[in-house]
Amino acid sequence: MNAPTRIDAIPRFASVEKAIATLKPGEPLYCIFPEKFGAAAKRFLDGFPGDPLYAIKANPAPHVLEQVWAAGIRHFDTASVPEIELVKSRFPDAHCHFMAPVRAVGAAKLAFEKYGVNDYVVDCDYELDKLIAETRQPKKLRIFVRIATPLGGAVLELSSKFGTTPAEAAKLLKRVAEFGAQPCITFHVGSQCLSPFSYAQAIEMARRTALLAKVEIAALDIGGGFPGPYQGDDVPPYHWYFDTIKEALETLPNPKIPVICEPGRALIAEGMSLITQVILRKGDRLYINDGVYGSFDELTLPGWNADYPVRVFTLDAKGRALPLPGATIPFRVYGPTCDTLDVLPRPLMLPANIGPGDFVVFDAMGAYSVAVRTSFNGFFPDSWAMIGN
Repeated sequence: MNAPTRIDAIPRFASVEKAIATLKPGEPLYCIFPEKFGAAAKRFLDGFPGDPLYAIKANPAPHVLEQVWAAGIRHFDTASVPEIELVKSRFPDAHCHFMAPVRAVGAAKLAFEKYGVNDYVVDCDYELDKLIAETRQPKKLRIFVRIATPLGGAVLELSSKFGTTPAEAAKLLKRVAEFGAQPCITFHVGSQCLSPFSYAQAIEMARRTALLAKVEIAALDIGGGFPGPYQGDDVPPYHWYFDTIKEALETLPNPKIPVICEPGRALIAEGMSLITQVILRKGDRLYINDGVYGSFDELTLPGWNADYPVRVFTLDAKGRALPLPGATIPFRVYGPTCDTLDVLPRPLMLPANIGPGDFVVFDAMGAYSVAVRTSFNGFFPDSWAMIGN
């Protein structure tokens, strides 16, 4: 594993405009906003009735992890041993939770014995038996049984691959208790969930599952799904989610049950922007230096209709970065690779006089842009700057 990179290793600027004017970046540039990371973490630390776990999968970049930690997040949703090692190499005191329902052989053993991970998820007998066999100390474990939630409310569903029925979950919970581990329940309402009621509905499913199991539930993990502020999505205020969850918890046999959640994009989306540069214009077609094989893969997901907020800047005669004025028209935007699939799925409304050398800044890019980028054709965005005083 590479040595940890510290946040002071990247340049700092007062604004995106200053970064553009100073660097005139010809390569894509990720911009970190510490104040926005702090505000997002504070929402969950103050408003959520339990411990928020940052879902590493959303963005494992070292600079992002540093911001999440600096903002006060101490619990991490990890889905593999490499993710656990990534967190522990930087933050030895962090609490890692292995919340993937399917694990490679030996992964739970290593996580438990080397890194002291005690929280795991299962949704079938095979994974439960494998977990018990590898860890061999069930009394030290909290085992979360994952139930599948109904479709609806979220842009991307996450119950067709993982999760089981309340009836089957009840059987698993009984087995967990028989092994001597702490039986717990988890679910995931789906990514970019735009309906706070989905959480209440899922908590009611968890309540009914616990009644079927006739065991005392030790903890509840309500998963992730809290939305990011994307253009085109009508995102409710976060306190609506927290208030709905608190009301639903009051219906449980033990309303004071320990609760955790696994936000990804809600903790980091707003904290990062991406500066790209226009390489070429052909009529109403623009070619920029990043694309769907780089930072924009998520835009191509089935059912995903939201876009990142955009700003456009141009350099004046004195080298200052200024907003590009003028009426906007739709442009088809292509990435830099040789593949014809490297095109943003929807036209962007950009100034009509935009041209080569101008800069398009995409905001709210913190989630999944870095996590799923590739080096196809040799293009791999990995330049960084810090924004703020």
